[in-house]
Amino acid sequence: MPYATIPPSVQRFMDRITELCGTEHAGWAEDFNAAFANTLTTTVNRHDDGTTFLLTGDIPAMWLRDSTAQVRPYLVIAAEDPDLASMIEGLVRLQFRYIGIDPYANAFNEEPNGATWDPDDRSDFSSPWLWERKYELDSLCYPIQLAWLLYANTGRTTQFDATFVAGVRRILDVLETELDHARSPYFFIRDCDIPTESLSREGKGSPVAPTGMTWSGFRPSDDACTYHYLVPANMFAVVVMGYLERIFTEILDDADIAARARALRTSIDEGLRAHGTMRNAAGETIWAYEVDGLGNALLMDDSNVPSLMAAPYLGYCDADDPLYLGTRRTLLSDENPFYYEGEHTRGIGSPHTPPRYVWPIALSVQGMTSPSQEEKAAILDNLVAIDAGTHLMHEGVCVDDPTQYTREWFSWSNMMFCELVMDYFGIRVKR
Repeated sequence: MPYATIPPSVQRFMDRITELCGTEHAGWAEDFNAAFANTLTTTVNRHDDGTTFLLTGDIPAMWLRDSTAQVRPYLVIAAEDPDLASMIEGLVRLQFRYIGIDPYANAFNEEPNGATWDPDDRSDFSSPWLWERKYELDSLCYPIQLAWLLYANTGRTTQFDATFVAGVRRILDVLETELDHARSPYFFIRDCDIPTESLSREGKGSPVAPTGMTWSGFRPSDDACTYHYLVPANMFAVVVMGYLERIFTEILDDADIAARARALRTSIDEGLRAHGTMRNAAGETIWAYEVDGLGNALLMDDSNVPSLMAAPYLGYCDADDPLYLGTRRTLLSDENPFYYEGEHTRGIGSPHTPPRYVWPIALSVQGMTSPSQEEKAAILDNLVAIDAGTHLMHEGVCVDDPTQYTREWFSWSNMMFCELVMDYFGIRVKR
């Protein structure tokens, strides 16, 4: 059942944020309270078997990625509220159950009802549980991250059950296979007029050469990659392979899984260092967004996390890392084709939404990866100013007219805003 009322622990936390905001930042508190409550009361459905399903918002399905981000800020409360921790554990359990059904899928139904984004999609597997089967590397990283963060913030280990272990083995199988995509059975074809909705070459994607990195068909925007070594997703994979090493060494005793995770972490990180960079217009070495191992590289960033901007947020590097800082400066300039400036806001958008639409998610990440309290505050002020009076965040917002936006109900964006408010006041999820 969904939450009918806000748990007392969550209400106390909202009251704490309201007090911290005070009169100076009352607008932050108003939007924070609306967004923080909205996820619990509109997207969370707790099942009788102890699992938890989370709607992404205005689409009737659960994304492995979005669902993790939707509950992440609650982890700071879960240590004192066992029931909230159990809700999050229930999500981990369902995520790994879904991975057991199909590790190449990105979004799932609450029941095996056959609902799907496009019933005419062609791939090498189908199931009535699948809403969509776009293989996105980050979709396998996020559930590992959530399982680890639940442990790191509460000390809970019961999420590391047999279903988790079986799911981890399937994840490792996929990541190892996709070190050389030529060996992969995966393909995806959607017959439509939007090129980013399907993969080229009869669903196999554009050519790549092995680099040590692992292949991804689609970005966390659900858009097809141009070059299929998605650098920020590979950064995320390095981080979560480190989590698996620790889980299967410090908590569970499985030397084989720990060794496989370590080998992947080493391979992917070395591949990133050797193949994942490029030069900007000034000749400075920066991270590329995508590469193919054949000499092609893409200079851009997307708003969806994992992004290059989010590398410190994910734990791949420090926020003052010189390579990251050079990349960040480039991304926040017109060299990034998806950086927009207008009368009401400026920041990174996405090819997933119309030109000149900036994403609140990208602004939240920009704030959380900045060492400057002034920059964080300015971004929070701007996010409140462009909420179109809804007191909630959206997907993309037009830089020239914030009443023009996409997705009225987008829980991931709401919770990223909440996490930035928390970050401003020094309240952070332990990782």
